[in-house]
Formats: sequence, C-alpha cells, structure tokens
Amino acid sequence: MTRVMIYEPTYRRMQARFEALGVPFEPVLVSEAGEVTVGGQSVAPEDAQPEAVWANHEVFSSPAARTFMVTLLKSQALKWVQSAAAGFDNPVFGQIVQKGTKLSTSHGQALGMAEYVLWGVIDHFQHGPERRAAQAEAAWRRIPFREILDSRWLIVGFGSIGQAVAQRAKGFGARITGVRRNQDAHPLADMIAPMSALPELLPEADVVVLCTPLTAETRHLVNAEFLAAMKPASVIVNVGRGGLVDEPALLAALDAGKPEHALLDVFETEPLPQDSPFWRHPRVSLTPHASGITSGQWSRNDALFVENLKLYLTGQPLLNLADPKDVLAA
Repeated sequence: MTRVMIYEPTYRRMQARFEALGVPFEPVLVSEAGEVTVGGQSVAPEDAQPEAVWANHEVFSSPAARTFMVTLLKSQALKWVQSAAAGFDNPVFGQIVQKGTKLSTSHGQALGMAEYVLWGVIDHFQHGPERRAAQAEAAWRRIPFREILDSRWLIVGFGSIGQAVAQRAKGFGARITGVRRNQDAHPLADMIAPMSALPELLPEADVVVLCTPLTAETRHLVNAEFLAAMKPASVIVNVGRGGLVDEPALLAALDAGKPEHALLDVFETEPLPQDSPFWRHPRVSLTPHASGITSGQWSRNDALFVENLKLYLTGQPLLNLADPKDVLAA
C-alpha cells in the first residue's frame, strides 16, 4: 500500500476527508514532537520510506520541521511531494527533483496575494497615507486621487497569482498585459507578451506587478535598465521573490522619482535588516513576506492536496506539476 507522509496534526484535522477519498493509503505520521510512526509504531526517519509527502506550512512552522524534512530526503521510495508553496527556489526543492521525484506546487495563496496587490495600488493611487494623516489631524482636506480605470497593468509572470491579480484589476477597468512563456491568448489579458518585449512595454505601464518565480533567467530582472524604462508616476509591485529585484538599483530609481512608488512584500535578505533604507523610504510600502497569509489559504491548499492525492493514488496526471528544469535553475 502507498505510504503517504503527513504531519500528524494535519492528518487528524483532515482524517475524515482522507477516508472519504475511497482510495486507501498507509499514513506515515510525524508528530509535533518529531516522532515518526507507521501503523502506530515508532520508526526511525530512514525506515519510514514514504512514497508521497504533503509538505504543508503547518509542519514547517512546527518543531517537527527538521525531522519531517530528514525523513523526506532519506526516502528511497519517494515519488511525489506536494508543496504548500507557490515558488520553488528553496534549495531543498532542487534536492527533491534530483531524486527523480515529482514536485507539485500550490496556489492557495493566489487569491489573497491578488487582493494584497489591489490594496497596495489603490492605497497609493488614493493617497492613503495623506488621508490617514489628515484624519489624525482632524483636518478637512479633500484629496483628489487616480482612478484604476484605463490604467495599464504589466503583470510579469501570468500564472495563478498573475491571473488572480488581472481578474481583480480588470474588474476596475484596467488594461492588462500578461508576460509569460506561453504566448496563447488569455481571457484575462488584453495582450500576452514574452519577456523580450519588456523594453517596449515598460514605458507604457502604470503598474508593474512581479509574480514570476525566481530562476537564473529572472534573477535581478528589475535592474537599472529595467527601471529607467519605466513610466513616470508608475508603481512597481513585487510579490514574487526578493531576488527578482536589484535592490540598490531600485533605491536609486526611487530616489530619482521613477518609479513613483514601490509596494514590496519580498526581499533578498529576509527578515529585512532593521538598518535597510526600505523601512523608511517615503516612496515604499512594505510588508514582511505576508501577502499570502490569509484566512482562506490553508483551506484551498488542503483541497488541492486531497484532489492531487486522489489523482496520484488512482494513477492520473497531477495538478500544478513543477518543471524540473525550472526547479533546478532556481
């Protein structure tokens, strides 16, 4: 019977859903204290030998994280890992695919991240800090603001997150250009373009949103040349990975006034050092890699794992499979 490793508190929480699958499997459970059990019997990590693994956020924020990962990497039977993350630049993912193991990612964070992007852009367009300052002063100041209607949004990385952003921005009347490898038309984009078209697209974009994974191709994609091509009064948003941006170049560009504003959720060094100029820059809004931490992400990630587990156990193609070449390149 297929051995599937799951963090024990997750398994207990979802046990009824696993039983409802109607396809049996043998749970390999890792307790909060780091004990590995199979069939109720304690085993050494190297003896657990799971074939499939649910690597969710719950386990990696627990004391069992190290034991869980050691058990995963020591398995010679490992064929599939379902990650709760959207990205795959952590070195452990490279180790996983080098074993010939399939890696599937999760996009339960996409909806919340899209709402975050819209919040940040609207807050800047509508002068949120000035409005809050006026309220604090009890000052009756009427502040005009920019509309999203007919603004041009350039979304670099048009996967699940980028499409979720596009859907919401389009609801406000924005014009969307999606940048991705696949050049097929998409109903949420007015235009699809390749990375090579960025120099022509950047001067027209009011909002540039980075949703692409971090790979060798995209590292420091946003450099001095990229920033110099941006439109005056534009906004850049990074919800991808910190390594997409050459941070000194961005600071210099912000000091020069183009782009007008940056909304940043990710950085090359995390946590962001307290002496980083980003904390206090007047043209920056930042958050601590928190755009995907929402009330709904766990339930969506759980649902994807249950669906993918049934597909795996019945020998059907998996959802959200990562390309091993991209994982290794990251």
